[in-house]
Amino acid sequence: MYEDKDVIFINKPAGMLSQKAKDSDESLVEYLIDYLLDSGQLSREELKSFRPSVCNRLDRNTTGLLLMGKTLAGAQMLSEGLRERTIHKFYRAIVSGNVTKPVHLSGWLIKDEHTNQVKILTQEQKDAVRIETSYTSVQAKGTCSLLEICLITGKTHQIRAHLASVGHPVIGDRKYGDPSVNHKFYGTFHVDHQLLHAYRLEFPDGRVFTAPMPEIFKEIMEKERD
Repeated sequence: MYEDKDVIFINKPAGMLSQKAKDSDESLVEYLIDYLLDSGQLSREELKSFRPSVCNRLDRNTTGLLLMGKTLAGAQMLSEGLRERTIHKFYRAIVSGNVTKPVHLSGWLIKDEHTNQVKILTQEQKDAVRIETSYTSVQAKGTCSLLEICLITGKTHQIRAHLASVGHPVIGDRKYGDPSVNHKFYGTFHVDHQLLHAYRLEFPDGRVFTAPMPEIFKEIMEKERD
């Protein structure tokens, strides 16, 4: 989607790891390093002191804009912008239910490290972190809605779990979703992953980067009956 001497942004497909989960995995980090070595932008010697990497991790089956630092300066710039929330992240998702009004959600999130699953709490609890998520409806169609989501805080599985907690799980989400809804959309549209897409990034200098929505999003919102 974009590249300069310090950074590269790509539109990640579903099924691809942002980073390794185990040693035998191949992720976008490995693809990035191979690309930089092959194009002469990185040497084996430089790799000993700095390893180019992903700055905003997306789940394996989440699509969309992924930011990667090619140099230390690029990685630091992106990481700082994400940490300080000066880079604003917007996602799009197709969820179960008819959503017509904007919503701002807040709560607390706690992660179970053993299951890699999170819970949303309405009250503060030890080890829980404060989260905020807001969304607006782009289109409501039948039993589903296309939402644009502003990720105000960025925690593990935040969007998926937060939306599920208010009765609007992301369609295709096997971890937090509704099995009966997932079954219906698999049968009708062959949806085999969560319909969550990192859609747009807004930088403090005014630059905006948008990743086109996957064709499955367009197909569902065109064909799903009112």
